[in-house]
Amino acid sequence: MKLSEIKEILAKRESVNFKLENGQAVPEHFHVTEVGIITKDFIDCGGTVRHEKVANFQLWDANDFEHRLKAGKLLNIISLSEQVIGMEDLDIEVEYQSETIGKYDLAFDGDNFVLTSKTTACLAMDKCGIPAKKEKLEMVNLAGDANACTPGGGCC
Repeated sequence: MKLSEIKEILAKRESVNFKLENGQAVPEHFHVTEVGIITKDFIDCGGTVRHEKVANFQLWDANDFEHRLKAGKLLNIISLSEQVIGMEDLDIEVEYQSETIGKYDLAFDGDNFVLTSKTTACLAMDKCGIPAKKEKLEMVNLAGDANACTPGGGCC
């Protein structure tokens, strides 16, 4: 989800609810403790220099059980981040505490923002020896071919 998409959704809502893909709700007293830009410059295993930039939201489950973040408040935080740190219309990555700080992509199911699993992948499969997926071939009916071996035909 891009920053522009969450802004469009928040503009039409009053409350903000998050849940994990498995359906577990992020406690409704969560805080958004950070809205920022994460920049990653790296070299992949094939030697290609890469540059990634994402909008980052950090969710925190605090002990103030009466806290509720309203959509307008989150919109104001996003607006401030655009003005002060030059936040662009980037893909959103969400940090949320699990066994360690988990990083998630963000989706919306019509009612809740959903923290979706991120995965790793080789960015240079053609250069680092990962075999390409083999094309699956369909077995064809060879019985119509006069040169084909048939069951009971004695050619095998």
